[in-house]
Amino acid sequence: MENSHLHFNTSIGVKKPENIRNKEQACPFCERDQLRDIIAVDGPIILLKNKYPVLENAYQTVLIETDDCQGDLSTYSHEHLHRLLRFGLKYWLEMERTGQYRSVIFFKNHGPLSGGTIAHPHMQIVGLDDIDYREKDAEDMFDGLLIAEKNGVRFTLSTLPRVGFYEFNVEMKDSGYQEEFAEYLQKAVHYILNHFPFKATSYNVFFHHLDDKIYAKIVSRFVTTPLYIGYGIPQVPSNLEWMAEEVKRIYFPIM
Repeated sequence: MENSHLHFNTSIGVKKPENIRNKEQACPFCERDQLRDIIAVDGPIILLKNKYPVLENAYQTVLIETDDCQGDLSTYSHEHLHRLLRFGLKYWLEMERTGQYRSVIFFKNHGPLSGGTIAHPHMQIVGLDDIDYREKDAEDMFDGLLIAEKNGVRFTLSTLPRVGFYEFNVEMKDSGYQEEFAEYLQKAVHYILNHFPFKATSYNVFFHHLDDKIYAKIVSRFVTTPLYIGYGIPQVPSNLEWMAEEVKRIYFPIM
């Protein structure tokens, strides 16, 4: 029988540091001279093996985005933003190409409701031995109201969100990096943290590689609706058109 669930090692999980809520906990990513099992470095950006590999049948890595513990994806300079996204996409796709894993996931947690434990800006690239995340993907989950499009990169607001409510999508061909991909992603994150119709402190970014396209799904995080938890039923809000127009007004005023 195919494995459909990831197994979480609780004996390792209880040892993980947590400083999103526990502000007294020292940041392990700031102690750079103490980092081990480093895979690649590009200035302040570091990719290394995860010290707490809580997922079984998986190869876990952490991508430290910056040496600024208070940094944030929503405010990175364009120079650092592109450096980071090029770096992350490169190593994610290289891990895919090794053929060692059934699939490779690339994602980011930010904020107390995101499922993360460390506040320092970071992402994760994880090779899964026996689960293919793409089997649960459908292209219509990236369909949505068009916000912006340039150089073949599309920025949309989902009309069929995967979990429900507000999910932004950015997509580009996998044949070459386009700067608009990172810049649209950054605008989605900035909107969630600064202009959302209700206070938002948390989000996730999930990268997907389907056919010949790379997608980033940017999800605002709140307490998950019980209809999704209990029945797997996503909900679509009635103000999607308003939000898409609001993002255009704030970030693309001349369109």
